[in-house]
Amino acid sequence: MTSTVPTAVQHTDAQPPITMFGPDFPYAYDDFLAHPAGLGQVPATEHGTEVAVIGGGLSGLVAAYELMKMGLRPVVYEADQIGGRLRTVGFDGCDPELSAEMGAMRFPPSSTALQHYIDLVGLTTRPFPNPLAPSTPSTVVDLKGASHYAETIDDLPQVYRDVMDAWNACLEEGADFTDMNRAMRERDVPRIREIWARLVEQLDNQTFYGFLCASESFASFRHREIFGQVGFGTGGWDTDFPNSILEILRVVYSEADDHHRGIVEGSQQLPLRLWEREPVKITHWAPGTSLSSLHEGSPRPAVTRLHRTAGHRITVTDASGDIRTYRAAVFTAQSWMLLSKITCDDALFPIDHWTAIERTHYMESSKLFVPVDRPFWLDKDETTGRDAMSMTLTDRMTRGTYLLDNGPDKPAVICLSYTWCDDSLKWLPLSANERMEVMLKSLGEIYPKVDIRRHIIGNPVTVSWENEPYFMGAFKANLPGHYRYQRRLFTHFMQDSLPEDQRGIFLAGDDISWTAGWAEGAVQTALNAVWGVMHHFGGESDPTNPGPGDVYDEIAPVELPED
Repeated sequence: MTSTVPTAVQHTDAQPPITMFGPDFPYAYDDFLAHPAGLGQVPATEHGTEVAVIGGGLSGLVAAYELMKMGLRPVVYEADQIGGRLRTVGFDGCDPELSAEMGAMRFPPSSTALQHYIDLVGLTTRPFPNPLAPSTPSTVVDLKGASHYAETIDDLPQVYRDVMDAWNACLEEGADFTDMNRAMRERDVPRIREIWARLVEQLDNQTFYGFLCASESFASFRHREIFGQVGFGTGGWDTDFPNSILEILRVVYSEADDHHRGIVEGSQQLPLRLWEREPVKITHWAPGTSLSSLHEGSPRPAVTRLHRTAGHRITVTDASGDIRTYRAAVFTAQSWMLLSKITCDDALFPIDHWTAIERTHYMESSKLFVPVDRPFWLDKDETTGRDAMSMTLTDRMTRGTYLLDNGPDKPAVICLSYTWCDDSLKWLPLSANERMEVMLKSLGEIYPKVDIRRHIIGNPVTVSWENEPYFMGAFKANLPGHYRYQRRLFTHFMQDSLPEDQRGIFLAGDDISWTAGWAEGAVQTALNAVWGVMHHFGGESDPTNPGPGDVYDEIAPVELPED
């Protein structure tokens, strides 16, 4: 729940915002983007050179946009639709302003590089109604058949506050939370690296659940069970219990699970607007140039083959049968595509990187949304005076239910269920309507006085990301022992130490980042790849604005021994 993150660190306006830049690689991407000198330049002899960008999600569009600004010619390949897991859909026959976020739907203020692009394309944000968030009118926690209504955490029974205290104590005792949070806020790189190096060595082999069990604060199984079902920030985290505790610490240190905001116009508008945007400052290309104009309106189709050819080139075959060869390429699609949908040469990457790609662990995720006639949940119960329905956390099949209000008496949207992992797989065989029926039954047991069905004005829309052919999962989540694999993937943009015949293709995207599941990671790895391509072509950053590769030796991720 939102208020479970410790508050020992005092925030002031004089401090920079905390950012999801680490702790593995504490580089200030927001400062890099904001600097008037820009991200760098390539030699004039390289202007107009084509660079393949495979994947039209956020990472691909950021990389393509910035490479275009440098005077290169990105050639974007997209198998499905621009946006990737930033996917906003409407409801057939309903008000076009009604939409559902099938992928990313909430973004923390610590996503500072992401915010740069949100502002750049003129999008607006508003608070997202997470459990017990200040903007959420009310929350219902329903466990083991007992429901508790709350507007603040103080309205919940004492056991929930005990669980909150246990989590805070666990973080302090086992992970130096306050010290690390302060160091990240102050951008104290030496202190961040000192704390994190010790924790990576100690905790890489530890699960989230094991970390809880090792703490005296969580000696109670009942407390661990409640924490798994209700959790912190966005709700229950028991589906993350098998994952590496390092993944969770990255989230809490950077406040990634707090103070979320949604994009009013729809999250997919961010990559779509980058596709159409005509940069004010651009090298080589004429004013009015955009990614769209360079592609005559549409990206190239799905990539079906990648292989190396003479001169250390990367040759790309697409679904139309077109074959093109490039001196550099950026691969931003889900990395498992390299194992299944795309025929690849082993020579594309070093064998250790192939192993890391193969070991990538993805979490499943499902959502279902319905349009409703109005925000009826704000009606007051005549007996209790409470909201008729609330943001709901439960151990029933639905797990998390979100109420998305567009204003009084205006059509609205309910996310009837948002689930992960095993909970997501339970929905997989069911159609959208079958899913809705199960969800309405579960919610009817929590709210027996509320006839949700009476307010539904259109068909449900649903997604199971593990069943999406170009994704096969929602986002990466490292298992214990996976730190070394993630380090190989994240640092792949640094290629000077690679044999010359293994350079030129750069990995980027959510699953390459340290903060998978958050759009910020897609942006950061895109910027790493942009620096990598620039360096590959003999370019350089302005000395007053060193790029991530320029300072790499000072802030490189901790390297654990292999033997």
